[in-house]
Amino acid sequence: MLAAMLLIAIVFFLVVYRFYGRFMAAVYELDKDKKTPAEEINDGVDYCPAHPAVLTGHHFASIAGAGPIVGPIAAAALFGWLPAFIWCLIGAAFLGGVHDMGAVASSIRHGGKSVGEVVNRWMGGRAKKLFLCFTWLALVLVLAVFLELSAKTMAGSPAVAFSATLYIVLALVFGVLLYKCHVPLWVMTIIMVPIVLGAVWYGLSAAWVQTVFAHSVDTWRFVLAGYIFVASVLPVWLLLQPRDYLASYMLYFALIIGFIGMVFGAGRFEITLPAFKGFNPADAEYLWPSLFILVACGAISGFHSLVASGTTSKQIRKETDAKLIGYGSMLLEGVLAVMAIGTVMMAGDAVATQPVATFSEGFGKFASLVGIRPEVGVALGALAINSFLLTTLDTATRLGRYQLQELTNMKADRYTATIIGVAVALALLYIRSGEKAAWQLIWPIFGASNQLVAALALMGVGVWVAKGLKKGTLFLMVPAGFMMVTTFVGLLLLIKTNLASGNYLLVVVGVVLLVLAGVLIREAVAALRRTEPPEPVAE
Repeated sequence: MLAAMLLIAIVFFLVVYRFYGRFMAAVYELDKDKKTPAEEINDGVDYCPAHPAVLTGHHFASIAGAGPIVGPIAAAALFGWLPAFIWCLIGAAFLGGVHDMGAVASSIRHGGKSVGEVVNRWMGGRAKKLFLCFTWLALVLVLAVFLELSAKTMAGSPAVAFSATLYIVLALVFGVLLYKCHVPLWVMTIIMVPIVLGAVWYGLSAAWVQTVFAHSVDTWRFVLAGYIFVASVLPVWLLLQPRDYLASYMLYFALIIGFIGMVFGAGRFEITLPAFKGFNPADAEYLWPSLFILVACGAISGFHSLVASGTTSKQIRKETDAKLIGYGSMLLEGVLAVMAIGTVMMAGDAVATQPVATFSEGFGKFASLVGIRPEVGVALGALAINSFLLTTLDTATRLGRYQLQELTNMKADRYTATIIGVAVALALLYIRSGEKAAWQLIWPIFGASNQLVAALALMGVGVWVAKGLKKGTLFLMVPAGFMMVTTFVGLLLLIKTNLASGNYLLVVVGVVLLVLAGVLIREAVAALRRTEPPEPVAE
């Protein structure tokens, strides 16, 4: 069963990449000879043309995060592996991939600015402000949560902390040698990648690593806060591009091990998770809308549009790369999600409530097939997850900076905008109400808010395609409509549940999100009816 699942997913994604990807490239009129914002502006800080392999590594590592692991595992454990598997295939191909590629293409055509600028141009200044306010707040929440998860991962494993620190240092060396000394990319790759992968083995056996990198969660929180500030303000070529490129090989390594385990070792592993557990297996958790919100990055995630139209679009050398980077990376993430489902199928209900532990244990089992000791395999699985977390963490910091700068019409410089985002994220970790930190109180609504961003981004790109390119938009508006209705129902159920339990903070936040979405839908409908685009907010 494991082998059949993975092979079906791979063949399906290859087919849709070939044909549906070509269809979307034609709609967006992608032209390899047209100058991109990275080529036209090329300021050496945010706008910097990147090799497609380097940029794919950055984009894939940034959008992956822990989402395609945690979401599919949690959904499969709740509803059974079959609904999660089907949604990952359909969602990645016809919703998430469409969303990601559309965000990249629209941003390229709007000076490398975020989807907020696309909204500004075609839906008006009020819609832009609402969209950017919401996405900035969502990004700050992501910063807080991923900062906490990364700090706990590094505090729990000095070997993982050592490996993560090492490849940050290597990334700086990589960037200088690649861009300033013009060392070929392939040379840098065959030297650096084995060092990064080998660091885990060394870290597990070196006594000094276990001592020097053994720190508390609090210490790692502030170390990481300093790191993400630096990563946000440094030129992308010096740290962000090379670090994410190196990190992507950890992800590719995980995909290879997962492929070997699921295809060649399928008969050795017992499947203990049922295919389907029912439409309402737990209180207040219905298959629809819960499945379509919970899986998130494994099928569609609003965070992806912020990456695609934030860092990625500012580094694309050719418009035609949008298909590989925007659509291809989402399909690759779908493969990763299927592998994550495979790990929980072996775990059953035993550790399914702990997705990170489930993935690491499953990865250890897969790795044992190629002669890697199980404990090393588990550590490699943890490092892979930490790589996801760190790449999302530093990218989200830079994206938050972009959002705040666009919201203030570039009046906030990159240092100030970054400091504000990092400070608010830290505040969410340390401000407490009773036993819970502030981020824990509002995190339950993130899934719905993230999918709301996805729906709104699809809607914004759809308005641009309809009014700017004069093309049909069903391939955008149908997914937007489905995610909008799904999110609305999810928010209403969340409001009902928290109203009954007395958590009025989430009730208020949920109502605000519903009102925001309603206003933006009204703006989109008005924009589609207008014969001329509205007056955008001046820069």
